[in-house]
Formats: sequence, structure tokens, C-alpha cells
Amino acid sequence: MLLSLFFKREAAIVIALVVHMFGAIFAGSNVSDHLALLEIKAKITHDPHGALTSWNGSLHFCQWKGVTCGRRRQRVTSLNLKGMGLVGSLSPYIGNLSFLSNITLTSNQLHDKIPTEIGRLYRLHVLSLDNNAFTGEIPANMSSWPKLSYLDLKFNKLSGKIPNTFGSLSNLNYLSFAKNNLTGGIPPSLGNLTSLETLALSSCPLGGSIPDTFKQLKNMRRIGLGRNELVGSFPFFFLNFSMLEILSLEENQLQGNLPSNLCLSQPHLMNIGVGGNQFNGFLQPSISNCSQLEILNAPENNFEGKIGIDFGRLQHLRLLFLGDNNFGSKNLDDMNFFHSLSNCSNLEMIDVGRNQLGGLLPKSVGNFSSKLSYLSMYSNYISGNIPSSIGNLLGLTTLVLGENNLTSIIPESIGKLQNLQILYLHFNYFYGVIPGSIGNLSLVTKLALGGNNLEGNIPSTIGSCKNLILLELQGNNLCGSIPKELFQLSSLSIVLDLSQNNMSGLLPQEIGNLKLLGALIFSMNQFTGDLPSSLSSCINLQYLNLSGNFFNGSMPESYSSLKGLENVDLSRNNFSGHIPTYLQQIQLKQIDLSYNNFVGEVPVKGVFANTSAISIKGNTRLCGGALELHLPLCTSTTSYTKRRTRKLSVRVVVAVSLCSIIVGLGMLSFLLFYCCAKKKRDKSSTSTMTESFEKISYGRLFKATQGFSSENLIGMGSFASVYKGVLDENGFTMAVKVLNLQHRGGFKSFMAECEALKNIRHRNLVKVITCCSSVDYQGNDFKALVYDFMPNGSLDNWLYSIHHHKLDLVQRINIIKDVACALDYLHCQCGNVIVHCDLKPDNILLDADMVAQVGDFGLAKIFSLEDVSNANDCSSSIIRGTIGYAPPEYGLGNNVSTSGDIYSYGILLLEMLTGKRPVDPMFGGGLSLHSSARSALADGCVLQIVDPMLLNEDVNEKCLISLLKIGVRCSYESPQDRMDIGSVIHELFASTLETTSGHIKHPKCK
Repeated sequence: MLLSLFFKREAAIVIALVVHMFGAIFAGSNVSDHLALLEIKAKITHDPHGALTSWNGSLHFCQWKGVTCGRRRQRVTSLNLKGMGLVGSLSPYIGNLSFLSNITLTSNQLHDKIPTEIGRLYRLHVLSLDNNAFTGEIPANMSSWPKLSYLDLKFNKLSGKIPNTFGSLSNLNYLSFAKNNLTGGIPPSLGNLTSLETLALSSCPLGGSIPDTFKQLKNMRRIGLGRNELVGSFPFFFLNFSMLEILSLEENQLQGNLPSNLCLSQPHLMNIGVGGNQFNGFLQPSISNCSQLEILNAPENNFEGKIGIDFGRLQHLRLLFLGDNNFGSKNLDDMNFFHSLSNCSNLEMIDVGRNQLGGLLPKSVGNFSSKLSYLSMYSNYISGNIPSSIGNLLGLTTLVLGENNLTSIIPESIGKLQNLQILYLHFNYFYGVIPGSIGNLSLVTKLALGGNNLEGNIPSTIGSCKNLILLELQGNNLCGSIPKELFQLSSLSIVLDLSQNNMSGLLPQEIGNLKLLGALIFSMNQFTGDLPSSLSSCINLQYLNLSGNFFNGSMPESYSSLKGLENVDLSRNNFSGHIPTYLQQIQLKQIDLSYNNFVGEVPVKGVFANTSAISIKGNTRLCGGALELHLPLCTSTTSYTKRRTRKLSVRVVVAVSLCSIIVGLGMLSFLLFYCCAKKKRDKSSTSTMTESFEKISYGRLFKATQGFSSENLIGMGSFASVYKGVLDENGFTMAVKVLNLQHRGGFKSFMAECEALKNIRHRNLVKVITCCSSVDYQGNDFKALVYDFMPNGSLDNWLYSIHHHKLDLVQRINIIKDVACALDYLHCQCGNVIVHCDLKPDNILLDADMVAQVGDFGLAKIFSLEDVSNANDCSSSIIRGTIGYAPPEYGLGNNVSTSGDIYSYGILLLEMLTGKRPVDPMFGGGLSLHSSARSALADGCVLQIVDPMLLNEDVNEKCLISLLKIGVRCSYESPQDRMDIGSVIHELFASTLETTSGHIKHPKCK
């Protein structure tokens, strides 16, 4: 009995010792996890939602928010802080949480590198670090996780290559590196991930081709390889993936035909995305077999022929995008495929615009899905009428049928589309009257009916469209007066265009209700009477065109309040009186007053100082103005009174004759004296620097720049140095550009700049005052150009110098417009065609009012108008431009052209919006400023790439998107894909007038 008790006591002691020992071990491990979590917390610099407030000593760490522990060992097994907005970095101590199987830190603001210590977590099943700001390369040792099934690093700023070692993650079924800066191609080793079901690498500039090893991925369900700069052809082995649901290859450089048996072995395919590539041939009819298909996205390719898909078999189809291809042959049967679309009961969006589709618009369009909200057949060859059944599509919000061959009348049934917000029927052959039912479209914001044969009056029911911001009725046969109801549409803010019609009558005072309107275009009508003074209430007005009417009277003084006006055309009317002096105070860029009855003195300040920006011809009683106008001098005149007619005696006749001779000789003497005096006065004028600068000497420039001292040096380039100079005699401040004639090309640069600048004048071009061609004090050749001094320096300084205030969005938009106007003048308005060839921030200078002026024409190329069609035949012996801004074709030896300037302009625009130079170190391995912006637009992530200086509570994301689109479209690699400057001006006008800021200037210019 005693022995038994002894053994029991011994056993109890042993058990107690074992429990104590293991407790000590576990306690030590718990301490390790506890300390690691505290280190992780210490790296968080901002916790906006207080997610880590519970991470303190008052609770056991297993009860901390986001922390999950195992039941047995009380070790941390899961760390989930998804969407907490945490700011900071990820501590290397995370590698000490050795029992972790799940790390989910999605949607925070974590930055810096992913610590390599994370590779020690061999129990990890899930790693989700997506939607953060991690940088650096992906740690190669992250591949040492035998149990990992889910890896998500998308939407970060990771760079470098995808490690080859990732091919060892045999249990991985989800892998996403999308929206990073990864380069170096897709590693073939990923083909070893035979368990993989989802692969998302889109929006990474990887380059290269799709590896053949991917044929091993038999379990693949979702493939995302869009915007990867991939080359090659469609991988036919994808057809062996019988479980495939999503196939996304958009916006690469893939080419060739799609396989003829696509969809025959993919019964689960829901999304086919091949848009933005170089595929050609036919869109395969076999796609009809994808019975689960919801999205067919194939725009911007080279597909051709008839659309032979039987859409009636695709009952789940929601989105159909086939625009910007070569479908159709302008034949009557091109639209046959439309009939089968009426069986797609889930259809929401259709875009077949910008093809070659001919034939009639089928009546079956009225049988389309009630869910259809977007229908675009823009820019095709579709003929016939709009069937009245269109009124059945009650869900439509956008209907775009512009630029086709549609005829007949616009059906009354269009008024049934009460959800419609955008209606574009412009540039067709519609006739008859505008249906009164148009007034039922109470939600419509943009209505374009221009370029048709519509007649009759504008229906008064238009006044019910209370949300209109754009109304274009130009180029029709409309007549009568404007209904007053139209002037009650205070929402109009972009444009009201009634030009090229037969409208008549007076403009009513109610026009003043359009206070938000940006552009008013009533040209080429038959309007009469005086201008209403109430127009002065339209304080946002930037573009006013009333040319080609019968207006009379004078311009009301109240128009002096229209401070935003930039372009005014009142030509070919019957206006009279003096040209208002208040026009000198408005920042006009262009004004046309030609062929009226204006009298008196022409102003000389403001826009009138730039004779290339004004037109006054056809006003025979004007005088004065700038010398370049060659108008007679203004003199004081006396009124002539009528005298009674009477017979003159011979004595009176003789006396009058003698007096006339004497007066005539006196006037002749006076004119000779005046001409001599004027010539002398012109030579001695110091206020305009004419005499001083006609033959300015080296000595005067030497003195003005204090011996070309380094203290006065304000800029230096390849061919020249620029100094600030002040003339002692009158304190005039100037910029002196001294050419480096020892540098090869220096003399050629000097001559090119002189030739380019000698006959051009524009508000947005740096004004050259004179030049100096002499020898210096050592007898060396000396050549310099003298310019107006720009007190605010270059745009480059404002974008990047820490010594200047940064530019806000309004200032940047104004500069963007100024540069566009300069290019418009150089390319289209100055008599010759001048290609600048070196557009960049260093060559854009800002005057005291922050008006941008383009300078440095040392690389400019000039084409005469006669030779402009052969401009590309003129070769250039040097590569023109600056790396990053020069278009790619120049580097290949192609000749200069205006499209090269457009490329530079596009890069400049993107640089101003993102705050990133095109040669920023982040751009490499296939990634560029252009591709980065293009990807951001495609992914809806514009605000992530925009310069943080531009982001505030009032940021206008819509405006930023529009501007980025212009920059991207201007900087395409292929010249023929770029916009022309006229389109740039138009797009700037449309995009920035949709903002409500009165500070943004009008981009229209000539």
C-alpha cells in the first residue's frame, strides 16, 4: 500500500515537471509572438481607424484585432488587417511568427520593400498584400512555401523580374502580380504551377511572349495578361484549357488570326478580351459556341469581313465591344448580325462604331434587351432611317449614331427614351423638322444634331431639357427666331452652336440667362439688330462667334465684364462705331472684326498689339493701330456744313484756284516734312528699343550682362548660354542668348532660329527683339539673340525646383492651352509650317502673368505652304529633339513633321499631370510615361499616377481623365495614330469647359 502511494507520488512529480517544462517552452514562444506583433505595430506610422489600439498590455495578444491564434499552442496563425488604411512599412519581425498560415494586409498604404524574412514562414497558405505601395523587387525566397495556395501582390509598385523560383509553388492555385512595374518577361517556370487556376499579370510592362510551358496549366480558369506589352501570336494551346472562364489579352502587340475553333472546347468561357492588339482576319463564328459568354471585347484590332457570330446562342451576353476595326464592306448585308442580338436578353452595351458597316439599321433594334443602356454605331456607312421601334429601348442612356448615311426624319418615338443622357445624330442626312417629342428627354445632357438637312423652327419643347450642357444644331436649314425657351436652359455650359442655318430675328435679352455657357456660336445666319447688353451676364463665355449675320450698332460697354473671352469673331456684319477700348483689358487670343463699319482709332494694347491675332480688313474708316496694320494716321477732322449753291464769278473761281494751289503746295511740303520727321523719329525711339536694337553692339551686350558673368547666367544648353542683361541707359531688362559657335551645329542653330523667328509673332511665342552678329574683344566671331526677359523662368523650374511654389491644376491647364495655341499658330496659322522639334519644359518660359511662351527655335524646321504636302520628303541630317520628348520615328532616321511636335506635346502634357519626367528612373524595361498613363486610364486608376500636388478635396477627376487621354493620344508611337493640333485644341475646349472654374482659360486659338 505504502509502495503504491510512493509510486503515485513520483508519477505526479514527473508529470508536474513535464508540464512545467512544456509550459516554459510555450510561454517563451508566446513571448516571441507577442514581441513580433509589437514590432509590427511599431512600423505603422498612421492608424486612421484605430485598428491597432487594442494591441497593448490590457489584452492577451490573441485577442488583439486582426490576430487569430491556434487553440492548442496559442501561437499566431492568422494576421488579417484588410482595409484598415494603415500607413508605414512591414516589419522584418513578421518572419518570427513561425506558425502563420494567413497574412492578409490588403488595401492599406504600406510601402518600402517586402521584407525577405517573410520567406521563413513555411506554414503559409495565404499571402495577400495587394493594393498597397510596396516597392523594390519580389523576394526570391518567397517561393519556399510548400503549402502556399494564394499569392496576391497586385496594385503595388514592385519592380524587377518575377523570380524563376516561383515555379516550385506546386500547391499554388491563385497568383496575381497585376498593376506593378515588373519587367523581364514571363518566366517559363510558371508553367510548372500545374495547380494554378488564376493567373493575373495584367498592367505590368513584362514584354516578351507567352511561354510555351503554359500548355501544362490544364486547370487554368482565369488568365489576365492584358497590357503586358506581349508580342507573338495567339497561344493555340489555350484551347486545351477546358475549364477556362476568363481570357484577357487586351492591349498588347499580339497579331495574326484567332483560332477557328475558339470556344469549341471552352464551354465555361465568360469573358473574351482581345481588344487593343493587332489581330486580323475574321472574328471566328465558333465564338457562338461559348454559351456562357458575358463579355466579348475585341475593339481596336484589324478584324475584317462580316460579323458572322450567331449572337442568339449567347443568352448571357452583356457587353459587346467591336469598335475601331474594319468589319463590313459598306454592303447592304453587313448589319445582318443585328437580328440575332435581339435574342440576348441580358445585353447592356453595344459598340460597333468606327467600322465599315453598311446596310440598313434593322427594325429588330427595337427588340433589343430592356437592359440595354449604351448603343454606339458611330462612323459607319449605315443607311436608311431610324426605325420607330427605337422607342422601345427604354433603358438607353447613350445613343450614338453620328457620322453615318442615315436619312428620313428623326422619329417622334425618340421622345420615349426618357432615360437618355447622350444623343448624337450628327453628320447624317436627316431632313424634316426636329420632333417636338425631343422635349421629353428631360435627362439629356448632350444633344448633337448638326450637319444634317433639318428644317423648320427649333421646337419650343427644347426648353424642357433642363439638364442640357451641350446643344449642337449647326449646319442644317433651320429657320425662324430662336425660341425664348432655349434661353431658359441655364444648364448649358459647354457649347450652344446654331451656326450655318437660316435663323433670323433679334437676340433677346433672355440670352443673359446662360451664365455658365463657355461657347456661343451663331455664325452664318440672318440675325439682325443690336447685340443684347444682357450677354454680359454670361461670365464664363470664352468663345463668341456671331460672324456672317446682319447685326448692327456697336458693341455694348457692358461686355467689358466678359473677362474670360479668348476668341471673338464678329466679322461680316454691319457693326459700327468705335472699336471698344475695353477689349484691350480682356485676355483675348484672337479677334476678328473684319468687314464691318467700324470707325476711328484701332487700339494698340492687349490683343491689338499682336497683329497676327487680329483681323480688321474691310473696315475702310479705321486709322492708327500698330504700324504693321499700315492704316492711315488718325487726325482731328472738322464737320462739313452744307452751303447754299450759288454761281461763282470768274474772280471767285480764280481766287479759289490760287488758294487751292497754295494749300496744295503747303500740304505737299508738310507731307515731305512729316515723312522725314517720322523716319527720324522711328530711328531715335528708345522706348521701343528700335534704334538701340537695330544694330546693338557686342560692347553694349557685354556691359548689360556685366561681362557675361556667371551671376547673370540663367540657362545653358548644347548650343548656347542665356544671360540676364540690363541696359544702363533705360533700365530695360532682356535675355541674351549667346551662341556657342565652337560647338558643332551652333552656327546652324543660330541661323535656324533667326529664320524661324523673323516673321512670326504670337502671344505664346517668346518675342525676339534683335540679334547681334559681331566679334568679341578677342576677335572671335560672336552671335547672340536678344529676347524679352521672362521673370518667372522656365516651366521646368516650376515643375521641379524646390525654390518655387508649385503649380496648381488651373495654372497647369492654362499652360497646356498656351502651348497648344503656340503649336496651332506654328503648324497652321503663320504663313509657313514651322516644326519646333524640341518642345520640352526647359523651352517653355513664363512671363510675369504666368502666360506660357514657347522659345528656343534652334532646331526648328520650316516648310512653305506650297511644299507642305511634301514636307516629309525633306530630310534632316541630325537627330532633332531631346531624349524622352523626341518622337521614336526621329531616332529611326525618319524626317521631321508636325506629328513629331504633337508627340512632344503629349509627353509634356503627361509630365505636367503626373509630375514625372519621361526619363524618370521608374520608366524602364518597357514601361514609359505613355504606357503608365494608358494603363491608368484603362484600369480606372488615374488618381494613383497624378502628381500629388494636384490632389485635393475639389479635384476634378473627370477633367484629369480627359487631359490624360489627350496626352496619351498625342504620344502614340505611330505618327498616324496621333491627334493633330486642331483636334487637340477642340478636345481641350471640350474637356476643360466641363469644369466650373472661371479661372481656366479657353483653348481656342488661331
